[in-house]
Amino acid sequence: MFISVLELFKIGIGPSSSHTLGPMIAANSFASLIGGLDSSKLAIKEGRVRCILRGSLAFTGKGHATDHAVSLGLHGYLPSDLVDENVSELLEQIWKSYHVYINQEIKVLFDPNIDIVFDKSAAMSEHPNGMIFELLNENNDVVFSETYFSIGGGFINTIAEINQLQAPLKMKKYSLCKYPFSSANEMLHMAHNENVSIASMKKVNELEHLSEAKLFDGIDKVWKYMQVCIERGLESEGKLPGGLDINRRSKGLYQKIQSNLDNATINDWLCAYAMAVNEENAAGNMVVTAPTNGAAGVIPAVIYYFVNHENGTKEQVREFLLTASAIGGIIKHRSSISGAEVGCQGEVGSAAAMAAAGLCSVLGGTPDQVENAAEIALEHHLGMTCDPVDGLVQVPCIERNGFGAIKAHTAATLALHGDGSHFMPLDSCIEAMKQTGLEMSHKYKETSLGGLAVSVTEC
Repeated sequence: MFISVLELFKIGIGPSSSHTLGPMIAANSFASLIGGLDSSKLAIKEGRVRCILRGSLAFTGKGHATDHAVSLGLHGYLPSDLVDENVSELLEQIWKSYHVYINQEIKVLFDPNIDIVFDKSAAMSEHPNGMIFELLNENNDVVFSETYFSIGGGFINTIAEINQLQAPLKMKKYSLCKYPFSSANEMLHMAHNENVSIASMKKVNELEHLSEAKLFDGIDKVWKYMQVCIERGLESEGKLPGGLDINRRSKGLYQKIQSNLDNATINDWLCAYAMAVNEENAAGNMVVTAPTNGAAGVIPAVIYYFVNHENGTKEQVREFLLTASAIGGIIKHRSSISGAEVGCQGEVGSAAAMAAAGLCSVLGGTPDQVENAAEIALEHHLGMTCDPVDGLVQVPCIERNGFGAIKAHTAATLALHGDGSHFMPLDSCIEAMKQTGLEMSHKYKETSLGGLAVSVTEC
């Protein structure tokens, strides 16, 4: 398997990579498929598009703005197109249009209030995040359809792709790379044999698919927008949308830290930075998937602290993100980063493991210490549920990112105090996460049917 650093870290909008970015990309893909059809053979006088959301997408889609995402995708938008757009104004226009244009020529009826169906019956067997897109004729007969699954981190698969024997990931063959590792054990074996770092191996593999200039330009752009997201969050205040009346806190926290620097701790800074990102995400603003939107604050917070408090360089940021993406690729290949599949252990847990590995690397850690750091961080997120209150990526998601960043930093420093040898291999920890996710009730996997989501005291 090969998953690029620029695929794991994607620039888009909040609040969810699996419930917002994935559905938007799927809807855009379906619109393109319709555009390629021979309309004369379909014999449609007046077509209509319908989207049926299943599983977790049905239960928490409203809170995660899945209906907005589908509408934007059908109107031709992709997440990266919306970074500098006023999305609220755009959605207001779309909601009143009642149709979409395919290839700017074919007019198809589409009313998001009617044609997006939140089907809360049993989830589809292939994956809990299912979407069925249909093109109907004037008699409401289905003349063309495609089924997609949003598998986490903004990645999607069609039903044909997800039913293939290999893991349901769109990825290039690792056999084309110099260092074809698909497990942490293989990664360490190659690092030892070649006497190279994890970041170096990842870079060499990336350069099999794109130029060094494009690779570094892409990584630098990711880091630029991570910083922009943090800084916007630290400057913003007011209530977050959605109806929970949750106040933004990162600005106030940041100001208190700055007013009493002598007593400020690393935990204070990391929480301020991570929460700033996830408040922006909850508001539906620009965010970098890292590796998901729900966990988007962990990695930026750890890097931002390293750069601004420990004089980290641009070259070290590149090393951090390359190392983190190597770990994230292994986790995604061997388990999941989707909260709907394995709970929040797959989101914040994966982000913390990636951040710990990246930080350990730039602090001079050996490959063994880097693998150890990732394992420590992931291990202490095992069993974490995904139970967002009211289906919104706010409680407990925002604070959880702060704690994920703290655990990542702690894991990195703890690993650096050792020699890299440890009892539990990262691969075994990833397998434990996968099995825990399989055995976890669907109530705790992004459906808001259990845990904190149903434990709100009503006064």
